[in-house]
Amino acid sequence: MLIHTMFPASRYSIQAQRSIRALKTVKAEHAPPQLYTWRWKCSSAVTPRITSHYTICPRDKDPRWEGVEMERFADEADVVIVGGGPAGLSAAIRLKQLANEQEKELRVCLVEKASQIGAHTLSGACLEPSALNELFPDWKERGAPLNTPVTEDVFSLLTKKYRIPIPMLPGLPMNNHGNYIVRLGHFVRWLGEQAEALGVEIYPGYAAAEVLFHEDGSVKGIATNDVGIAKDGSPKDVFERGMELHAKVTLFGEGCHGHLAKQLYRQFNLRENCEPQTYAIGLKEVWLIDEKKWRPGRVEHSVGWPLNRNTYGGSFLYHLNEGEPLVALGVVVGLDYTNPYLSPFREFQRWKHHPFIAKTLEGGNRIAYGARALNEGGYQCLPKVTFPGGMLIGCSPGFMNVPKIKGTHTAMKSGMLAAEAIFPKVTAKDLASETAGLHVPEYEDNLKKSWIWKELYSVRNIRPSFHNYFGLYGGMVYTGVFYWILRGKEPWTLKHAGLDSAQLKPAKECTAIEYPKPDGKLSFDLLSSVALSGTNHEGDQPPHLTLKDDSVPVANNLAIYDGPEQRFCPAGVYEYVPLETGEGMRLQINAQNCVHCKTCDIKDPSQNINWVVPEGSGGPAYNGM
Repeated sequence: MLIHTMFPASRYSIQAQRSIRALKTVKAEHAPPQLYTWRWKCSSAVTPRITSHYTICPRDKDPRWEGVEMERFADEADVVIVGGGPAGLSAAIRLKQLANEQEKELRVCLVEKASQIGAHTLSGACLEPSALNELFPDWKERGAPLNTPVTEDVFSLLTKKYRIPIPMLPGLPMNNHGNYIVRLGHFVRWLGEQAEALGVEIYPGYAAAEVLFHEDGSVKGIATNDVGIAKDGSPKDVFERGMELHAKVTLFGEGCHGHLAKQLYRQFNLRENCEPQTYAIGLKEVWLIDEKKWRPGRVEHSVGWPLNRNTYGGSFLYHLNEGEPLVALGVVVGLDYTNPYLSPFREFQRWKHHPFIAKTLEGGNRIAYGARALNEGGYQCLPKVTFPGGMLIGCSPGFMNVPKIKGTHTAMKSGMLAAEAIFPKVTAKDLASETAGLHVPEYEDNLKKSWIWKELYSVRNIRPSFHNYFGLYGGMVYTGVFYWILRGKEPWTLKHAGLDSAQLKPAKECTAIEYPKPDGKLSFDLLSSVALSGTNHEGDQPPHLTLKDDSVPVANNLAIYDGPEQRFCPAGVYEYVPLETGEGMRLQINAQNCVHCKTCDIKDPSQNINWVVPEGSGGPAYNGM
């Protein structure tokens, strides 16, 4: 295998290319994990074949894979980090800071599925700099791209035609005094540069596809994705096995609803003592507007229209100060909504027609689009985050402060706390552990003593308070009375409604929503929007949106819920089309459109969709989203 095919030239992979000489060939010790126990056949005379991925159609039962070389390279590191977001990079940076301060050798490797650091990063984003101040007190001198301090906070309750201003009182979660409006992808890219300068080995374009385990059950490391597999699941002539990265401790910072984290929850029963996680989908655009309407540093948030009172959500519109009149805007919709006819994308498009929003956008040009799921469960939904050989950091376990709509500062801090707990263990001369993979429970202990825990506990009841007859209005009253006055010290903890996938009502019990046609000026169609995300996947590969059972979409989702995946997906991945015979329908998966938001995996009422990683480098190519 040629070195350049494993690690293409990149400013983040210089040390990786040097270390490749140390790689050794080992037999693959772990067959691809059987994630599900559903009885499923890879071909059927009744149901058209959709899924061809090896996690559903095992290779050992496929004669086309007989005789194919399945050996993998393996490499050793002290710490392996999955995910090049704020949490993973902060952990890597803190580890190297500690190693350099104490003059100790420490090899830290980070893998990121995007082609470049920051290419899959999407957030509002209004950044609270608390964790950054701790990580780099001199961040301004280092040139961190925090160019827009917040100068003005505006909060609104929208009706269909009007705006009701809501005072932004000091101490409320949405008060942004001291924060910065950022393009998070640019900030993450800057963190990557700082990490590389400290000696972190960063491998962009390599998706962690599998968790590896020692014989005693502890985490051994990860394996990156295989490449060169045809859409029908057969090996191409250019097939190459992924590589294994082994470590004393592996940190999983995949972001919201991580592919590997799902496996770890099951393997170690990490969600035994918490509520099911609940989520939202955030849709975002960047616009270049008329300079006369530009107010650098202005932060606008709203609740209400176009969502009804029982659908949780809100909007943002941030005025950036980066040399040209840019605004970042978007809508967040809680995925516990009940009407299968609701389309978060189309709600976003019609929101822009509200007079209060349209006056900013009219005459402007949309230049970027993207979408991402985000954790909304908060304190009640935090899983156990340590286990033998590994840890969960960042948005993967769900450290987002929902009322603030902020998770970057908590994600960074969690990565830093993980690094500080790991460092003395992995550098100890008399390394002792009951398991082959190090178990570091001190990380969870330190989390509970940190400001992350205090912050999430104080706002724990705000999100579930919306589950009342009055919905939005009841939640706002609760926030005003109990949070603003008691600061989260009330002696009770409210519960969420349960799994988002279980909240949809049958279509026959709901009213279809009539959405206006896009005008091409303020509102747009789905496919032209996806084109602005830069999304691309190698076309001839198995769809990474896998189905446990190919017959379920038509038999259950279409029959009962009128095919909600056509509406909750923000990228046009799923559509129902007529069978070639003209009788009946079939589900078509346009995997090349996928922006990796994970909404389908979360909201599918049948829980039949399992999102797995595609070939590395595939997905959106966000520029500062």
